[in-house]
Amino acid sequence: MITGTGEHDDEKVLLVGSAGRQDDEVYERTLNWWRAGIRRAIVRCVERETRVLAAMQERVRTPFLDTYFVYTSSLGTHTFFMVMLPMFHFFGAPEFGRGLLLMLAFGVYVTSFMKDLFCCPRPFAPPVTRLTLGSHHLEYGFPSTHSTNSVSIALFLYTLVQRLHTPTDAGDAVISSTTYAWLIALLVFYVFSIVYGRLYTAMHSFTDCFAGMAVGASIWAIHIYVGEAVDVWARTSGWIVPAVIVPLCLYLVHRHPQPVDDCPCFEDAIAFVSVVMGEFLARWYMHHHGYDKSFFARPMPGSTWASWADIGTWCAVAAIKVVVGVLTIVIWRMLAKSFCHFVLPPIFRFLSHLFTLPHRRFYTPATDYTSVPVDKGLRPIPSVIDLPGMVEYEVDGVGVDAAAASTARGNGLRGYGSMKQRGARSNRGQEHEWSEKHPSQKAEEDVKHYDADVLTKVFVYCGIGMLGGGAIPVMFEVLGWGVKTS
Repeated sequence: MITGTGEHDDEKVLLVGSAGRQDDEVYERTLNWWRAGIRRAIVRCVERETRVLAAMQERVRTPFLDTYFVYTSSLGTHTFFMVMLPMFHFFGAPEFGRGLLLMLAFGVYVTSFMKDLFCCPRPFAPPVTRLTLGSHHLEYGFPSTHSTNSVSIALFLYTLVQRLHTPTDAGDAVISSTTYAWLIALLVFYVFSIVYGRLYTAMHSFTDCFAGMAVGASIWAIHIYVGEAVDVWARTSGWIVPAVIVPLCLYLVHRHPQPVDDCPCFEDAIAFVSVVMGEFLARWYMHHHGYDKSFFARPMPGSTWASWADIGTWCAVAAIKVVVGVLTIVIWRMLAKSFCHFVLPPIFRFLSHLFTLPHRRFYTPATDYTSVPVDKGLRPIPSVIDLPGMVEYEVDGVGVDAAAASTARGNGLRGYGSMKQRGARSNRGQEHEWSEKHPSQKAEEDVKHYDADVLTKVFVYCGIGMLGGGAIPVMFEVLGWGVKTS
């Protein structure tokens, strides 16, 4: 585990690159005039704010806060919510889960779109020390997806809390004023932990976070105004629903901006757009084939909680549902991925002789390979026991001298290499592994994408949306496990 000093003798050091850190002339040459102009303005803000963040870190960093903000950052990731969202459908709260899905999907897509559109770097290290869990540091910085997710989710939950606190015509409010105050305080603390945590860990600048918060608030406002109307349209309309949803989602995938660097934002956008497509299709199909609310009438066994036996039964069934539901999704993911990687490349090669296929930068066309390696494509699911080793202490540049030698301007902020000190401890002393190549060259060696990966992700994650939002809850109802918790 990191201690916040960055001076341990037993930490592993790696030299890597960061998105948005190539020479400015690369971005000026690649981006059109208005994208390049906005990027220049944002980069100037990041440069100024980097010094402020470095001064703040020097004053407030402690080992406890390092650990707290690194691990609580996972509560603002789309990966966390992707695991949690199907559970609301498994346990009788599909409207709640659907609302969360739409909040997150639009947030991830819009911020990923903006990141690849403007290609802005994260705060420069040094002088800041960047703490990260996972691979978020490989993405561009502007705007902060964590800030967007935390604000949109907090406002979405605030709407529900406000509804519970408002007296109804039938009687008093569901929750008291005291409970209401505590819940609001909890939501504020959640947003503070996520947003300030992005500044504390130097993963984002103030500009990144303010922009992300604005995006999150805007998404919530749009949902308030049109969310119910869209839900009614999806449930009551005919074939127009799939005829609109499928082309719209595919168009959003196709029109995602081309970044200058190999940024993984595009993959995150594909995943969420495809899950939304699958959930809409499942919802539409279920309401037109008798699988509406009236179908899910059976409560879970032991839902009365009248005795300890009932409580034990309910908990056992709940655990079985979680295991079976997650395993079903994982098995689908594995089978669908293998099927697509087997079928899509030869189809692409055949179609390439008929017309020019869409091509995305950094994605190898099917005409240049024979098959997709089994270790490529969808990213593996990390084990929980691997999470502590994923905490990284990152400082761009190899000390002060190397940073000064590699600056693009005279401000000492813009080095092109980076150094990560991983939190895993070793009793055998310090182990160093260096790679002094240009980050773009390293990216070409370490990461290789295939054009089949795009439609593979669309197919796989669309299926996950259909399974989690439709097929699996229906299966639970048929098996007698129910989805109603009481």
